Amino acid sequence: MSTDQPVITARFNPLIKPFLVMSIGLTMMATVIGIPLALVWFLGVGRWWAQHYFDRLECQLGPHSLRYRKGILVTTEKTIPLENIQDVTFVEGPILRHFHLSTLKFETAGHSAGQASDMHLTGIIDAQAFRAQIMAARQALRHSVPEQGADAQLVALRAIEARLADVVELLRAKQ
Repeated sequence: MSTDQPVITARFNPLIKPFLVMSIGLTMMATVIGIPLALVWFLGVGRWWAQHYFDRLECQLGPHSLRYRKGILVTTEKTIPLENIQDVTFVEGPILRHFHLSTLKFETAGHSAGQASDMHLTGIIDAQAFRAQIMAARQALRHSVPEQGADAQLVALRAIEARLADVVELLRAKQ
């Protein structure tokens, strides 16, 4: 299989910064204890945090995997093999639409419907097209033919298939 396919890097919409400031600030204001923190948040800490968060956002689609990184104090960096991606859901609600944003939710093999998705990425520019590229890369990987001798199981299965064809020939010859 060729690995000369280019790495596609997702670009993020800068409008994610005010979205993050507002959503986290409003969450803080929902509690009595969080109201003083929300004031500090809205007076500048939130904008500083959102800028640094935005600067560290990364998402790259390679020929075999999807890699993303996000976070400031707690950095999450994850690589998901394309063959493990079961579904990529496009989410766009009224608040996200107001900020011209959308979210891609990735579900991978081994997660049941009741569990949270492995990954949520909000703010990818042209998220529908990036989703289509991920799904196309996954399909191409699933339908690609491995190099001769690269997969020992495939070689063994082909040998078994050849032997079974010989057995079928012998049985037909006896009839």
